[in-house]
Amino acid sequence: MRGQILVNGRSQKLAFGTSAYVTQDNVLIATLTVREAIYYSAQIQLPDTMSAAEKLARADDTVREMGLTGALDIRIGGRSSKGISGGQQKRLSICLDILTRPRLLFLDEPSSGLDSAASFHVMSRITSLAAREGMTVVAVVHQPCSEFFASNGYPCPPMRNPSDHFLRTVNKDFDKESEGLPCMTAQEAIDILVNSYKSSNTSEDANQEMRHINEMVSVLNLLHDRAMIGRNQAGFVSKTLVLTRRSFVNMYRDIGYYWLRLVIYVCISVCLGTIFYNVGYGPDSIQARSQMLMFIATLLTLMAIGGFPSFVEDMKIFRRERLNGHYGVTTFVISNTLSSTPYLLLNAVVPGAIAYYLTGLQRQIEHFVYFALVLCSCTMLVEALMMIVATIVPDFLMGIVTGAGIQGIMMLTSGFFQLPNNLPKIVWKYPMYYISFHKYALQGFYKNEFSGLVLQSNLGGQKTVSGEKVIAELFQVETGHSKWVDLAVLCGMIVIYRLLFVVIIKVIDMVKPMLLGVTFRCNTKCICGTPS
Repeated sequence: MRGQILVNGRSQKLAFGTSAYVTQDNVLIATLTVREAIYYSAQIQLPDTMSAAEKLARADDTVREMGLTGALDIRIGGRSSKGISGGQQKRLSICLDILTRPRLLFLDEPSSGLDSAASFHVMSRITSLAAREGMTVVAVVHQPCSEFFASNGYPCPPMRNPSDHFLRTVNKDFDKESEGLPCMTAQEAIDILVNSYKSSNTSEDANQEMRHINEMVSVLNLLHDRAMIGRNQAGFVSKTLVLTRRSFVNMYRDIGYYWLRLVIYVCISVCLGTIFYNVGYGPDSIQARSQMLMFIATLLTLMAIGGFPSFVEDMKIFRRERLNGHYGVTTFVISNTLSSTPYLLLNAVVPGAIAYYLTGLQRQIEHFVYFALVLCSCTMLVEALMMIVATIVPDFLMGIVTGAGIQGIMMLTSGFFQLPNNLPKIVWKYPMYYISFHKYALQGFYKNEFSGLVLQSNLGGQKTVSGEKVIAELFQVETGHSKWVDLAVLCGMIVIYRLLFVVIIKVIDMVKPMLLGVTFRCNTKCICGTPS
């Protein structure tokens, strides 16, 4: 798709603050109140040169302009929770993108899904705001004109929905269903309607207005050259802190994000701890310890994908706000990491402590601290992995299946189900064994638990065996480095996964328009080449 876009007669990019785009769907954070949503957005978008009081005043003015004062302390709500009405959500969506008083406001079907009264209020508020602020509004509104169709020989039959009638008239898919229509093809009807519009007074008035605008281009350039220059916004640190606080509040209020997961973790840890209760130091304790450690390193991290649906909603917010230039990918990644870390620590420490001490693993506090750190690192790794999956597969069911499949493969190559030396060298040993984070988690757990222990044994006629010998010979663990190196590798993988997310977003930004262009050209050729 190609063309030329001119702003005041000049070809230039639309920088932040000069334009805003309100999507058809209301992409909002359901757990926030109207007040919180608008205040957080004001702190992100408005420059640091404005004081906090000035930002709040701007937010309050915008709320009043869109008639949302009475709904300030009501949560936005969503599919699973009751909140503000559809009309209020639409007005709030507009509020969030007019805080900077953009010169151009693009609205994609602002009346979609609203009744006539709500549509009237939304459009009247936009009209008055645009007139007062000198704002240009470009809107797509589906309000077909019945009189125009009737005057050209296509009146809407009684008791039929006008929109259905118009589609039957102009949609070529309905050529075979010409009930109530003149015996002609949809293309002929389209030609009649287009030619009628071109010869109408409405078309002439529009053409005259466009000629008048073109004549005023030189004047507009002088008046608005500075107005179309990108405006300042909050700095990187300010955005990161505000986004972190907003994300933290959202995670706290969304039960499905971490709280439900915590409850399930605790239940599983109680089951795990009671099944392996006080394993002791007998011959069977070696297998029991390894099985318990592998289970908690895999199942609890595997269940971390339960927060995927909530994260997909976060990604929708991120895409909308990034589209309008509110912040970049790096800011989002840092704020998401900071806000989620306390919850991930909670989800690792509480269930981990239950399973750890019921099982009777090494009692020293430093051993449990290491155990909790590895467990937390694994959950952070899964979160980072699911960020990547959500970018590539933005569908709830398919994303969960994809994430579970990736983790399943990593579990199989971790060195537990098949010892490292027995893994097929091609693919499964190199590279899968070395890129599986379960490998480093399991090795760290083994070193942390077995090092320093003396266990009873019934192998090879020996009555006892050292923990170091168990992990080196029985489990084939790499003993050339300490357990802290395994933890460092896990932390490094967290950083790599987050950076990979940023890279994938950037690549998609570059590749997606090209793919859409190729698809469009191919479809155009196919349509043009189809015989009529």
